[in-house]
Parts: sequence; C-alpha cells; structure tokens
Amino acid sequence: MFEIFAQVLPVAMSYAEEVGLQIDWSNPSATTSKLAVITQTPKEFDFSGAPWPAHFHYAGPFHDSDGRQAIPFPWEQLGAKPIVYASMGTLLNGLEHVYKTILGVFEKLPEIQLVLSVGTNIDPNDLGPIPSNAIIVRTAPQIELLKRATLCVTHAGLNTALESLAQGVPMVAIPIGYDQPGVAARIAHHGVGEFVELQDLTIEHLGGVI
Repeated sequence: MFEIFAQVLPVAMSYAEEVGLQIDWSNPSATTSKLAVITQTPKEFDFSGAPWPAHFHYAGPFHDSDGRQAIPFPWEQLGAKPIVYASMGTLLNGLEHVYKTILGVFEKLPEIQLVLSVGTNIDPNDLGPIPSNAIIVRTAPQIELLKRATLCVTHAGLNTALESLAQGVPMVAIPIGYDQPGVAARIAHHGVGEFVELQDLTIEHLGGVI
C-alpha cells in the first residue's frame, strides 16, 4: 500500500499533523473512515453474508453516460455480425500477450465482430496481423458499444463490470490486479460470466470460455 501511495503519503502526513490528527501510519487501515464506507457495488453483486460493519453502505453504480466526453468511433465499420467488446481498462493495460491472445481467438471466429480497445500503453502495430473482423481503437465509447454488444471481454474492473451488468451483457473476465480478482469471482459466482486466470490464458482456453 505504501509503495502505491508513496507520492501522496507525505502530503497526508503533513496535513494530519497540521490539524492535530493522531494516526498510526504503520496500520494500513488507520485512515479508513469510522463514519461511513461507501461502495458503488450493488448489494446484489456482492457475496451474501459478507461481515461488513454497520457504517458500510452499498450505493449502487455511479456511472452516467451523459457526463462523458464524446469519443470518436468508426460506427460505419460495424455490420450485422454479433459484437464482442473487449477492453483491459486504463491502468494495467500494457500486457501485449493478452491482446494478442484475444485477437487470436477472434481470428478463429470470423462470424463475430470484435471491437478491441487497447489504451495508450500498447502500440496496435505491435500486435501482429489484425483479423479482418477486428476493429482496434485506443479509446472507445464504452457504454454505447455495450448497448450493442453480446459479450464483454474485460479485465474485471468494477466500472466495466457494472456497466456491462447495467446493459445485460455477459462477461469473460481476465483479472490482472488490484480488486479485479474479487470482481471476477463475483461475476462467476452470480452466473453473469466466467473468468480466466492470467496464467491460464491461451487462445484455446479463452476461446472455449467465450
């Protein structure tokens, strides 16, 4: 935790000292609120019987397409084929072999249209031959694509998972880190999709799950 927040921790410590807060900085949970902890996870998407404290509150999804910046997309390239939308998020999206595996799967599924969002950490030119049924973009109008999609291949980020659920789109999750394994476990637990462990990711295995 301290490695992740190393840049902001001195600022927090200085502020705490300035306002007279006594904090045990060696305790990772010392700054967790005792008044309210709020999650956008719906209660129905969590595991039942989770021993959360009384000040833990489910608030439901916070996403809203109206406040999002418009993202250009070549809509004219979409035909009548079923659409699969794939994205590995905006943070841990630099694993080239994951994208190559996804493309390898859909190269064998020419009856499906793949839309693959790769972010800014990957050069699409490094992904090798692109199947004719694949559209690769750096950023995508995610909610609008999910409204048309029949499946979402995702890193199991909570925002993408909740947006897929809101549109009734099943998921195949490939969790990378942070909270993603937990979100992927909930996807499988509630029967709204499946997940593939990163170490088990092959064209054959992912294709079978899809």
